Amino acid sequence: MDFAPSPRAADLIERVRAFIETEIEPVEESYHREVAARRAGAGDPWEPLPVIEELRGKARAQGLWNLFLPAGHEGPYAEKYGTHGGTGLTNTDYAPIAELTGRSFLAPHVFNCNAPDTGNMEVLLKYGTQEQRDRWLEPLLDARIRSAFCMTEPDVASSDATNMELRAVVEGDEVVINGRKWWSTGVGHPDCEIFVVMGLSDPDADRHHRHTMVLVPRDTPGVKVERLLPTLGFFDEPHGHGEVSFTDVRVPVENIISGPGEAFSIAQGRLGPGRVHHCMRLIGLAEKALELACRRGLDRVAFGKPIINLGGNRERVADARIAIDSTRLLVLNAAWKLDNGGPLNALSEVSQIKVAAPNMAQQVVDFAIQLHGGGGLSDDFPLAGFFMSARALRLADGPDEVHRGMVARLELGKYGAKR
Repeated sequence: MDFAPSPRAADLIERVRAFIETEIEPVEESYHREVAARRAGAGDPWEPLPVIEELRGKARAQGLWNLFLPAGHEGPYAEKYGTHGGTGLTNTDYAPIAELTGRSFLAPHVFNCNAPDTGNMEVLLKYGTQEQRDRWLEPLLDARIRSAFCMTEPDVASSDATNMELRAVVEGDEVVINGRKWWSTGVGHPDCEIFVVMGLSDPDADRHHRHTMVLVPRDTPGVKVERLLPTLGFFDEPHGHGEVSFTDVRVPVENIISGPGEAFSIAQGRLGPGRVHHCMRLIGLAEKALELACRRGLDRVAFGKPIINLGGNRERVADARIAIDSTRLLVLNAAWKLDNGGPLNALSEVSQIKVAAPNMAQQVVDFAIQLHGGGGLSDDFPLAGFFMSARALRLADGPDEVHRGMVARLELGKYGAKR
């Protein structure tokens, strides 16, 4: 088992690190202040700031684009829209790059590596028809449009994907869609043009073949973004998470991805690598939080001492370092198993990291907030946003309880226990 990056990945890691330090970090604070000012009435916070396109242009010129593209896609898409070298990266190679992008709210968007677009693009790469790729994948890879993934619903326990009730019924040469989704990330962006929608198509089929994934253009009659949802007070402009209604929405059957009844298997294939991406970004987030905590603890003095020397803070720094490094190894292990056997080879490992990474990040960020005092709760530092991200991901990729249940089932299965 070797977690060392390939020579090409090692080169990309250093180039991404340099780009973030020299191009993104110097403008990030002013970016967020401008969004906050717009939110307060000085403009439209949902209108993307020009600096993002400027940074994207620089990233593309340096070949730091669509870094998430997986190994095995070395064809025209990788050559035309891919990262430097024109080939995809393994999960193990991409993991440290994702960690670096997790240190910044802007970096994933600058490199065109942000969720949910990455997952939707991988779905189209792996399961889409050539027509679907031509119409939707190419503009996504080119960042001309954005997308949303519509799976979770307000009226069912969405931690069980087989519960989804939105109907997506084939009638002749059309799919008719009726229902409601929420926490659909990306719907707030003005460039969001395509929704990947999971719907119930055959209630009489077995529970893992009742649902279908359909591509629904945003401008289709009957599609309505009912509202945008704050996450612990953050709207995440200009991307946002929304509640969307579908009323007698009709799209061609050609918009079905893979085939009727294949939504569950597509979702599982989509979530494996995506979970590695999320978890490694969380590690980068935790690293940035620990860095801020250490600097604050050394600079601030209380009761005649640097606050890092008060109240067991040194021990907490040590615990944070141990937790971050341990979680990184756990995620790299899952990435390696995905690379060397696919999703079925890493069921337990992927579930483990979805419990470990956000909980670890939440604890590290909480410690950093404590060292910053009241400032840590404000917009003057990124820590409140960091905490929101870590806490939200304990639900967004499935609740901890579901992942722990999977780990326990697989572990007990070794000893003959029934499900």
